[in-house]
Amino acid sequence: MVSNLTEELVRLGHEVTLFATADSRTGARLFPAAAQGLRRCHDPGPYYLRMMERIFADHSRFDLLHFHCGYMHFPWLRRLKAASLTTWHGRLDFPEHSALFQEYRDIPMSSISLAQRGPVPLARWVGNVHHGLPEGLYPFRSVPSDYLVFMGRVSYEKRLDRAIEIARRAGRKLKIAAKVDPADGDYFRERVRPLLKYPNVEFLGEVPESGKAELLGGASAMLFPIDWPEPFGLAVIEAMACGTPTIAFDKGSMSEIIENGVNGFRVGSIDEAVEALGRIRLIDRAGCRRSFEKRFTAARMAADYLALYQRVLESAGRPIGAAR
Repeated sequence: MVSNLTEELVRLGHEVTLFATADSRTGARLFPAAAQGLRRCHDPGPYYLRMMERIFADHSRFDLLHFHCGYMHFPWLRRLKAASLTTWHGRLDFPEHSALFQEYRDIPMSSISLAQRGPVPLARWVGNVHHGLPEGLYPFRSVPSDYLVFMGRVSYEKRLDRAIEIARRAGRKLKIAAKVDPADGDYFRERVRPLLKYPNVEFLGEVPESGKAELLGGASAMLFPIDWPEPFGLAVIEAMACGTPTIAFDKGSMSEIIENGVNGFRVGSIDEAVEALGRIRLIDRAGCRRSFEKRFTAARMAADYLALYQRVLESAGRPIGAAR
């Protein structure tokens, strides 16, 4: 999402400095904070801390700072009074989050769904911006194949075991594109691996970006049987861009993303999900794609953030339209 936002801001003519890893591909001015992606790093904290030092060493050259990396920068912001916006990308329903925002209620925050901010209403929410994707990233496919797809982490929160049960009861083939992080190893071994023996269940592992469009576009529906307060659900709009509807458990942000009968169905149980699969052909895939184009493009996301930048600058007494 940071990449999509950055490139759209650059396309609109704004001067953007991106603090990211050196192997990033961007049209912005890149300030490398580490040599390569930190996903498999044992402890990314030192890299983030060093990045903060470099950002705040000369922060006055920026009209506005937009953070996407949690809360590490909060003490600097309070003391240096830099104009800023922080987008929170994870869940906020743990007790420690209330303690955090009780202290830092002065930091301007942006949510990625209204559902996400519910547990911490005392935070200084200045806006809500749903994620967006480049309009041409995922091509529309009007006629799918006859399989279902699950895409995401193999974790208890995402409930791949539920997806397999839904497909099994419906008698449908399920393709699983998912990664297994070390923290989720027990769930995979104990709850998921025994289910992979069922006929019509195909475990693909983690699919690269180059293969996601074909996989999502070929599915008649995506299963998203989550068991947690999902802050957004990027895979849902990726499928939507292909014209593929989603059947999701109605938790977290799903009521903000899925319009029943337009781009999928929200359900409350495995039985309801199986029943919804029987109605999935009633959804117009072209209408599903139009829903994406209307609500979830990178252009819309950038426009929303630019409006928030101006709001933050105005409240900080800065000239409107100066954000770069």
